[in-house]
Amino acid sequence: MGLQGKESSSDGEYVYIDDEESLNRFIKEIEDSNYVRCAIDTEADSLHCYEEKLCLIQFAVEDRFAIIDPLSIGDLSSIINFINRTEVWLHGADFDMRMLKRTYGSVPEVVYDTQTASRLLGVKKFGLVNLVEDHFGLILPKTSQKADWGQRPLSEKMLEYAVNDVRYLLEMADTLASRLKELERWDWFVESCESAKESASIVKEKNEDLVWRISGWGKLERDGMAFLRALWFWRDGEAARRDRPAFKIIGNNDLLRFSKDLQEGNDVKLPSRFPHQPVKRFKEAIESVRNLDSADFPEIPKRIRGKRDHAAEKKFDKLKNLRDRVSEDLGIDPTLIASRSILERVAATPQEAGDILLNWQKNLLIKVIEVIQ
Repeated sequence: MGLQGKESSSDGEYVYIDDEESLNRFIKEIEDSNYVRCAIDTEADSLHCYEEKLCLIQFAVEDRFAIIDPLSIGDLSSIINFINRTEVWLHGADFDMRMLKRTYGSVPEVVYDTQTASRLLGVKKFGLVNLVEDHFGLILPKTSQKADWGQRPLSEKMLEYAVNDVRYLLEMADTLASRLKELERWDWFVESCESAKESASIVKEKNEDLVWRISGWGKLERDGMAFLRALWFWRDGEAARRDRPAFKIIGNNDLLRFSKDLQEGNDVKLPSRFPHQPVKRFKEAIESVRNLDSADFPEIPKRIRGKRDHAAEKKFDKLKNLRDRVSEDLGIDPTLIASRSILERVAATPQEAGDILLNWQKNLLIKVIEVIQ
């Protein structure tokens, strides 16, 4: 077992696992002990490589902690199979579930989120550092938040930061679950977590018609948009070749400036730090637009202003007023019950409220929904 070589135990030590044999042995011990739940967290690298990649899986059961290195282990099926069939607690689960789905093709069957639980209890500061301080009186360091998790070896400070992300979750989960049940909000919590899991299970592919439309694109003319589209895909290709984030190749502001200059008929140059081949491909991207028929330039979207629907506006106001009163009585953020966009959808089609809202949200707003249908 790699860097730490420490046995996990009730004293808070952990093991660092960076080979398949050690991982399988560790998971076998966990399975033999009949643990029915675990806590996990992940660390990924999006600041130092082209595609965000999973770099660490932090794992905890009641009295054992492990940091698992997916960059060093070829087959992680033993831990993936384990978490897929047990109760899994995370904090801010959306990102972790999406990473697991993208990397391994699945998310755990039962996912509970301490952040969601805290918000349903009316906690205003629900970051993990805030919750650990509130529940345990401890202040966790933030020094490794933007660390390069793809580097090896990882420092002791980074490993300690990583394991702290799961060290307190299960004990915190007990307190949160007890409080949710006491306030009769446990069913709200379960339904909210299930909905978030379903959303995270949907892997969205890049839409090539939209992905290049960075902030500020709408100020360009159609030929400028064509240049921006070509340069965006040029940059994306260079980032993939060098396995670096796109923003480290060249920034969005530069792409917009190039595109504006090109639409005005001016020449543009890359900084001198770029070698010959990327510069050649850059010029080819520009030339491809100059050879493009104007009919193939991106269209400027037409802004369609619909007529004001006064009836829907009145329904919206009634829904919002009830939502705000209910949220104040419950002591929770009103957007947990329904965001503005959700309220607008319900106001426009109240007969579809059951498809738009979760059951617990609909039940809180049912008095108005029944009136406005």
